[in-house]
Amino acid sequence: MSVALAVGTEFDLDLPSGRLHAQRFGSETAPLVLCIPGLSANLKSFTFLCERIAGDRLQAVALDLRGRGNSEVTAAGTYGWPSHARDAFAAADALGASRFSIIGHSMGGAVAMAAAAQDSGRLERVVLVDIAGTPDESSLVPINVSVDRLGQVYPSAEFYIDAVKNLRLIDPWSSYWDRYFLYELGPVEGGVRARSDKNAVIEDYRYGQTQEWYPLWRSLTMPVLLVRASREIMPGMGYIVSQADRERFPREVPTATVADVDANHYTVITSDESVAAIRRFFELP
Repeated sequence: MSVALAVGTEFDLDLPSGRLHAQRFGSETAPLVLCIPGLSANLKSFTFLCERIAGDRLQAVALDLRGRGNSEVTAAGTYGWPSHARDAFAAADALGASRFSIIGHSMGGAVAMAAAAQDSGRLERVVLVDIAGTPDESSLVPINVSVDRLGQVYPSAEFYIDAVKNLRLIDPWSSYWDRYFLYELGPVEGGVRARSDKNAVIEDYRYGQTQEWYPLWRSLTMPVLLVRASREIMPGMGYIVSQADRERFPREVPTATVADVDANHYTVITSDESVAAIRRFFELP
């Protein structure tokens, strides 16, 4: 079925913790779903999904987490999943939503679970896009490569995008990925550099390395959809949602369903299968 693509509008939210940049798709009066990107990602990672799920029945607002994209870089010690979860509630307050849903990709899903632990009563629904518990250890190698790009200066945007393509993490490539990477770049002496702050990203990464994931599952009492990438992050490098967690999650979270999508950890957010699963979950026609 053909779906009319929603148009996004960018704006800022001034929160107690700092300024967040956001992009809204769909009607401002429709029920709110906040879209929270991964560890080093930005709001443009959700453009493909938001264009296809938002409209008169659902308002999708994608966020740049603090320290990423065009959001404010705040001081050391202000990051971590619970801090970002508090930002999600503050963003919902600023948008006039007493109750709302969250779609979180990768670390954004950990933030969604942290939000459920803080106040599950405010969350209508939660979608975890390729995240649930402790990833396969080998799958973190490409994540570390993604973090390493931050802070480096590249001679041009074209050079930068070619370098990312050559990593072969994203296949198939599409214009959405061009837009995603162009958005994160800013001009500096000698070329371009990602705007996302490496120290902020590393602080969040180290926070995640110290946390127990599975106690967070107990707070997922609302309807939950786990969208799991059924391809390894790279051939032979394992999964962000391990096979064991894929089987365990719906047993231990009674409100959860699982959708397996033929994609890897990155392309799962530009997949028509993911769109279809999320539309079904939100009961969209």
